[in-house]
Amino acid sequence: MREMFTQGAYLAASVTFILGLRGLSSPATARRGMFFAEVGMLLAVVGTLIQHEIVRYEWIAIGMVIGSIIGALMAILMPMTAVPQRTAISHMFGALAATLVGVSEFYRHGNGAEIPHVQMAALGFEVMFGSLTITGSFMAFGKLQGFIRSAPMTYRFQNQSNITLFFVTLGLFAFLIFQPASPAVFYAMTALGLVIGVLIVMPIGGADMPVVMSLLNSYAGLAASATGFVIGNNVLIIAGALDGASGFLLSILMSRAMNRSFTNVLFGAFGSAPQAELALKAATDKAVRSISGEDAAIQLGYARSVVVIPGYGMAVAQAQHQVRELADEIEKRGGEVKFAVHPVAGRMPGHMNVLLAEANVPYDKLKDMEEINGEFERTDVALVIGANDVVNPAARHDRSSPIYGMPILNADQAKSVIVLKRSMNPGFAGIENELFYSPKTFMLFGDAKKSLSALINEVRQLE
Repeated sequence: MREMFTQGAYLAASVTFILGLRGLSSPATARRGMFFAEVGMLLAVVGTLIQHEIVRYEWIAIGMVIGSIIGALMAILMPMTAVPQRTAISHMFGALAATLVGVSEFYRHGNGAEIPHVQMAALGFEVMFGSLTITGSFMAFGKLQGFIRSAPMTYRFQNQSNITLFFVTLGLFAFLIFQPASPAVFYAMTALGLVIGVLIVMPIGGADMPVVMSLLNSYAGLAASATGFVIGNNVLIIAGALDGASGFLLSILMSRAMNRSFTNVLFGAFGSAPQAELALKAATDKAVRSISGEDAAIQLGYARSVVVIPGYGMAVAQAQHQVRELADEIEKRGGEVKFAVHPVAGRMPGHMNVLLAEANVPYDKLKDMEEINGEFERTDVALVIGANDVVNPAARHDRSSPIYGMPILNADQAKSVIVLKRSMNPGFAGIENELFYSPKTFMLFGDAKKSLSALINEVRQLE
């Protein structure tokens, strides 16, 4: 009876996971999708807790209490701007759980002596991908949080040594399939996986972090799915496969949005080439046009159409609420405001969507790049808030630029462009932005939150 209830709960959980994933495909249904996913996880946990294999519940209860407290504190205390870091650390803990289960199963079965070849293949895959995801996610967390340098860290023969190390690890994995009773090889493979996780994220810069985040999510899902095969848990197999497949497809879509391949993301050391430094020096003799808050408010207050382009600078300043307030003031004066969201804006997939949703910006005002790009020519003012590389026209024509070919938002085609930026420091690509030197562009320097608050007051005072 218990087994029937467990399998029924697992089936229901799998269906709700699929419905949740479908709901997350659109901002309008994302809230419902999250609800389905939460219900599915609850069903999976309940189905697991009634299994007859559980002898004592004390440690499970302690773990649930500690985990619930940590999760609640993270949800309550962590600002929305830290969602990328929280996501990275969540990937790390998920991969850590999968890896520990794999190590425990290996040890429990006589250090591999009692494990069949097929099960050893699943266990080895689980531990290999889980271990590299642990350290890879921690490196991503460190780069996003700032205690690890976000710029690409490279050294001579880096790609060759990384690839060699990865194939050595694969060789150990293959050896274990045919010789499971090899604890030294198993633990060596695990240790090399941890090292690979550090090495593959080291040369990746902040501009590529959204792709890295989705790829690490895929790795964590694959490790979880392999865990399901090892311990015979159907819901883990299904949920992990969904996570792995969706993360992998998202990585492909985001790479296409950047006009870059997986190999270029993983081995390209984005923005680290000397040509980026040369581009910086070549732009030093150019001049930008500054604008006062009063003049910027006049442009925005009398504009009939405004497109807001948010970027990581908005997230750092935690200015999403001020962005919505300014949009409300413009609309009160008869203007139309839309929000253009680039697929790789921010530090994780959907970063800008999450922040704007938290500020209660209506879903129908959030426009994807393909949907909004044709409207810029009819736009009175494009308001760029902390975005950089995703609006750089060099991506269209400068073949020497590291972002050449990357689809961008056509902000330069608007009648006027106002850029809110703290300084003239370049974005994560390490190159100057041609848009900032355009005759139609005006720079409003300062903290985005303070600048937006001042703009709101100025627009309110317009007659």
